[in-house]
Amino acid sequence: MKVLVVGANGQIGKQLVRLLKESSEYSVRAFVRTDKQIEEFEHLGVEAILGNLEGKVGELEEAAKGCDAVVFTAGSGGQTGYDKTLLIDLDGAVKMIEAAEKAGVKRFIMVSAIQAHNRNNWNDQIKPYYVAKHYADRILTQSELIYTIIRPGGLVNEPGTGKVRVAENLERGFIPREDVAKTIFAVMNEANTFHKSFDIVSGETPISKAVRSI
Repeated sequence: MKVLVVGANGQIGKQLVRLLKESSEYSVRAFVRTDKQIEEFEHLGVEAILGNLEGKVGELEEAAKGCDAVVFTAGSGGQTGYDKTLLIDLDGAVKMIEAAEKAGVKRFIMVSAIQAHNRNNWNDQIKPYYVAKHYADRILTQSELIYTIIRPGGLVNEPGTGKVRVAENLERGFIPREDVAKTIFAVMNEANTFHKSFDIVSGETPISKAVRSI
């Protein structure tokens, strides 16, 4: 299975690319924004392709051609304005969904945000971000793609524990980015996660077991 990782140069994306590259089950293509990032991934022996989520759907379709799955880990980042949240986290995600369908991709994994599906539990301090995630996720569920939506709690850079808690609805919590990457990797071919969405935070259940319980 060949996987296009969108947002491959991000902190979750980089860890996922490494997991995919080290696996005998997958091959990986990194979707990045600069020539320098392409050079860095190619130096590691990873195929990389230049793209821009603010570009045309047809350009994103070309990036996805030949892939069996797309993982969307991209984000506008906390240092940009809400205009970029709209353009990347919402429209960029939706364009990637459209591009995946046009390119014949079947599998799509979205990294969202905890409780993005539940307006009553949105974080008021970053409400536009939650709006973007909510509607991008909703459009994915209405697509023809075999989707899984992972909604992690607050992201931290601590070493992963390999143990999580997953459910349709969870109270706010935190999770290392490493464990999010490992969860993405674990759901890739896990049929019981197909057409499912779930919150995830650090917990006491090994990731593989938690994924099988969804």
